[in-house]
Amino acid sequence: MQELSKTYPIWFCDIWGVVHDGYQPAAKTCVALIKHREAGGVVVLVSNSPRSAEGVERQLAEIKVPRGAWDAIVTSGDVTRTLMLERGGGRVFHLGPDRDLSLFAGLDVERVHVDEAKAVVCTGLFREFEEKPEDYLPQLREFKRRGLPFICANPDKVVRKGQHLIWCAGAIAALYDEIGGTVLMAGKPFAPIYELATRLAGEVAGRDIVQSEILAIGDGPETDAKGAANQGYPVVLVTGGISESADALEADVKRVAPEVRVLATVSELDWN
Repeated sequence: MQELSKTYPIWFCDIWGVVHDGYQPAAKTCVALIKHREAGGVVVLVSNSPRSAEGVERQLAEIKVPRGAWDAIVTSGDVTRTLMLERGGGRVFHLGPDRDLSLFAGLDVERVHVDEAKAVVCTGLFREFEEKPEDYLPQLREFKRRGLPFICANPDKVVRKGQHLIWCAGAIAALYDEIGGTVLMAGKPFAPIYELATRLAGEVAGRDIVQSEILAIGDGPETDAKGAANQGYPVVLVTGGISESADALEADVKRVAPEVRVLATVSELDWN
């Protein structure tokens, strides 16, 4: 990572499965991010978390991720807030756990019963360890009958939390799409979250950022790798998040994003 720091001064780094596992930080990775910043680089954490950047920062503090590991945070929750105002007209039905309520803080949006809603905002499953996406099909069919757009605040389908893989909002969004519903995606691999990350990186660096300066870091084939491919960034893949082995991760990436340029596949970022 020390060599890559010299070539790519701007790092867009995923959080879950890379910086932490939901319970504790990845020590070597945090050191590498800190060293990159000390060498003059910029780190923007780019997450498909449905929470606001402020909500994610509080979570990182609780997990004890060193504050020196990043310059800025961009979340799909930030992008979702704009979509709620544009497509929900300020009245939305929230499908997801209460821990994601920071998404609505300070926003002129009212959470209402589905009968009054102009859109559905999904941040995840209500009981992620007990339910599966198919459990929501009756609700999804009702959303479809009412013609409600489905704003997906987290395009991830699964994420690793400790030793468990848990379902995310993206898996429910995929089902809604399958039955013919309208889905609006806020995070990776879609362009708006990278546009916001680039703007924030430029504010930190005090200059315009060009594409060739950016390195993507992540563990998700359909989100991090596909997003990097869409934007023309090279990527460093991290195992131990969604994929247990380098071979499995690289096979999945080749399937969903064959055009992406993979610079390394590692278990953690290693500065040396």
